[in-house]
Amino acid sequence: MNYYLQKIIKSLLERKLYYIVAIFLTIAITVGSLISVKNVIELPAIQFFDKFLHFFAYFLLTLSWLITFINKLNQQRKVVIIVVTVFAYGIIIEALQGALTTYRQAELLDLFANFIGIGAAWVFFTVLFLKKYRMK
Repeated sequence: MNYYLQKIIKSLLERKLYYIVAIFLTIAITVGSLISVKNVIELPAIQFFDKFLHFFAYFLLTLSWLITFINKLNQQRKVVIIVVTVFAYGIIIEALQGALTTYRQAELLDLFANFIGIGAAWVFFTVLFLKKYRMK
């Protein structure tokens, strides 16, 4: 097979994998945020451990969507759109927790942890991925 055709196919498969990972993380965070986990998982009794989970989840979620669309992120504005969309998603999830569940509550500190995770992913992506990708 032609070298360039192999490279194109490999690139498409990688993009599809990134997209699947981003969709999976979005669904996992949605389900994990709206179901009761008391009988399923026992979280450590460490103060603010759930805020660390929020930070980590939204860090990974933001990073996965940014990597998925790295080919289309030729302008900083598009990166901002993804970051704002993920933050809006976090706000919606928090609102749904307060409105749809009796075992979860919407918390401002959760939104703050989400925001910090999103910001960290943005910086991480910009410094480590975007600059290297543009240099190629």
